[in-house]
Amino acid sequence: MDLLRMEWRDVGFVHWPVDPETVTATLPEGLTVDTYDGRAWLGVVPFEMADIRPRGSPVGRSFGELNLRTYVTDGETPGVYFYNLDADDRLSVGIARRFFELPYYRASMEIARRDDEVRFRSRRTDARAPAANFDATYGPAADGDLHRPEPGSLEAFLVSRYRFYVADEDGRIYYADIDHDPWPLQEGTVELRHNDLFSANGFADPTGDPVVHYSPGIAVTAGRLHRD
Repeated sequence: MDLLRMEWRDVGFVHWPVDPETVTATLPEGLTVDTYDGRAWLGVVPFEMADIRPRGSPVGRSFGELNLRTYVTDGETPGVYFYNLDADDRLSVGIARRFFELPYYRASMEIARRDDEVRFRSRRTDARAPAANFDATYGPAADGDLHRPEPGSLEAFLVSRYRFYVADEDGRIYYADIDHDPWPLQEGTVELRHNDLFSANGFADPTGDPVVHYSPGIAVTAGRLHRD
């Protein structure tokens, strides 16, 4: 049963390949790193969480969100594992932490749009986690045609995920399933001016150019949290 409905708008997917052992060392027991061509991936994903509302609610909320994530499996179903989800909404952070066990933290964010570019700035204000600032401009590449990811491609591996996993303070693993149409996707560009998300989560700063994709957005539904 759908619990939440929402739209994810102006989504930037900014990914770096990393050694699988780097990710494995951070995962709770019961989850293993998911790889593509032998490499694990860490992704920074800024976007606007728009019109999020519980099932049956006539009123929705919209705010910026920024996460650092990787890709895992419980042995049967692949999914996303979040290191942090920063959001510019006190109420939603509280609900997500209480009912979904998600590592949400409050942050002050600015989203400015100009032509096809999105400037996204975030400053974490939550004392429960290390300070983390982020400042980037991203958008579609000039020659990036809108398309759906091909099954089996790196694009599909990075974005076509319909489950997320979380672990509570005692190491118990939970999951929730999401549903949406295949992503409308374009090759993207990014100018990163500041990114503390790696260091705030105990990772070395990324090296090399990231793999970047952009999506104008998608409608999403999410179900309840289950014990794995």
